[in-house]
Amino acid sequence: MKFYKYHGLGNDYIVIDPAEIDDNLSPSLIRTICHRNFGVGSDGILLGPIETDSPHFFLRIFNPDGSEAEKSGNGLRIFSRYLWDKKRIGNQPFMILTKGGMVQSTIHADGQLISVDMGQVSFDSDKIPVEGPKREVINEFLSIEGKKLQFCAATVGNPHCVIPQDNISELETKSLGPFIETHPVFPRKTNVQFMKILDRNNIALEIWERGAGYTLASGSSSSAAAAVAFKLGLCDADIIVHMKGGNIDIHISDNYHIKMTGPVVKIAEGILAPEMLAQSVLP
Repeated sequence: MKFYKYHGLGNDYIVIDPAEIDDNLSPSLIRTICHRNFGVGSDGILLGPIETDSPHFFLRIFNPDGSEAEKSGNGLRIFSRYLWDKKRIGNQPFMILTKGGMVQSTIHADGQLISVDMGQVSFDSDKIPVEGPKREVINEFLSIEGKKLQFCAATVGNPHCVIPQDNISELETKSLGPFIETHPVFPRKTNVQFMKILDRNNIALEIWERGAGYTLASGSSSSAAAAVAFKLGLCDADIIVHMKGGNIDIHISDNYHIKMTGPVVKIAEGILAPEMLAQSVLP
């Protein structure tokens, strides 16, 4: 089985082309491939392009726990770079269809910098989703492990819980992230961002990603958190998101439409050995 590995600011994905494999990717096989001791190791698998009747590229995105994600900003940039490397696309904007909606991607700097129009961010509880009456989920509270946390929720095709704080840390993110991700108020679980406002054009994030855990960078998290910062009046429409893995540029236009720009680096390509694929890695 062929694979192609890339990272976007340390958030690494393996691309697998369905045309180059014989079998479907089961959750167990995904966990094995993504495992950093028993497999190649990655923050997820990008399966595409999948053949459809559509003229656009259809992509499925899988988390390292075997679950399927609706959308991933870094994943979309990585998949765009893969299509560029395979000469499937050129310098003109092109469309990618995900389970979280359609996006437009544009290649810059010979594939090393990529912009993705992520679509419109919504704070609507029904769309995210968040339990309770229909509302915009802004400045509400969660009690987690004895702490009362103020949060805003948003979706950019996948769910996010953004927690503004004066100080953020990797330790707190790893400690509280799993409990927030699986809190009953989020029926489809949620991605979690602890956000610090640096100034009108800069924010810092610590990220716990649904189905993946602590993450160095996330494009969809950057999009959601920037939209929350703008919604709260704390930042302007152009925001640099600072994360452990590096920075992503976000531009917010009318109706919270997000354009995300960030780098992609190719790591390797190769063959997954049959004896590795035959392993069974426990959850």
